[in-house]
Amino acid sequence: MVGGGTGLSVMLRGLKEKPLDITAIVTVADDGGSSGVLRNELQIPPPGDIRNVIMALADAEPLLTEVLQYRFSSGTGLAGHSLGNLMLAAMTDIAGDFVTGVRELSKVLAVRGRVLPAAGRAIVLKAEMADGTVVVGESMIPKAGKKIKRVFVEPDNVEPLPEAIEAIEQADAILIGPGSLYTSIIPNLLVPKLAKAIVESTAVKLFVCNVMTQPGETDGYSVSDHLKAVQEHIGHKLFDYVLVNDGEISPEVAEKYAEMGSTQVELDIDEINRLGYEIISDRLVLYRTFLRHDAERLSHHIYKLVENWMLRKR
Repeated sequence: MVGGGTGLSVMLRGLKEKPLDITAIVTVADDGGSSGVLRNELQIPPPGDIRNVIMALADAEPLLTEVLQYRFSSGTGLAGHSLGNLMLAAMTDIAGDFVTGVRELSKVLAVRGRVLPAAGRAIVLKAEMADGTVVVGESMIPKAGKKIKRVFVEPDNVEPLPEAIEAIEQADAILIGPGSLYTSIIPNLLVPKLAKAIVESTAVKLFVCNVMTQPGETDGYSVSDHLKAVQEHIGHKLFDYVLVNDGEISPEVAEKYAEMGSTQVELDIDEINRLGYEIISDRLVLYRTFLRHDAERLSHHIYKLVENWMLRKR
């Protein structure tokens, strides 16, 4: 699994219940909030997305998970930080490097599978907008309120973790998404050797598309627009299958999201087929406080696809 953000964590909670050997490769471009502060002050990769993935895959007691996700609301120097981020920072200092710190915390929390940062160092994400301006920083890109032409990273020759490349080479399935298209998904694919390994892999490659557009990032995007953006950035058609939500969202929920500038991603089946992707569609969305992917239903489709692919290869 390659990605970052809330979407990846939600999906992993469902997949960890399946008999799968999971490796999650997580973006290191985050520069906002607690992650940004720790990144700047301690010179470590941003821990937030990695913390969320560790929590999703952990077999820890629910109370412990709740404690590690706890975010301080007051206290000089503490306000805004989550306890899990601080623990990852502490483990990095104790272990000597960030990657080892992630590995050791994963052991403590009995994580099912492996969690790997896409690179052993933080990267800076930049976006060239349609009007030619350049916005610097993952957290600033959606706030610019402009159409994104392309994103790129500095340094542009950042080395991926050898373990991440090895995991991709050995994978039977590579799953990308859901998550912020330009700030969580594509940044991983801009790590040159990582993208090359995915392109060259014989694994089945799946893309899980977002249910809703993201203000300042994918305004007005259809499913095919997401697929085209990935292809334009890496220069290759990457996926065999795209998993999409075909369930309707109630007018009340749609109105709530419209007030935040977000609409349902259009499922343009004819264009997706024209691009050469196979579509797996189902009602893949749940609404509680927020719209989220239905982790159980989504993981069922993913598991069946992987199982069928493996049978076909035998």
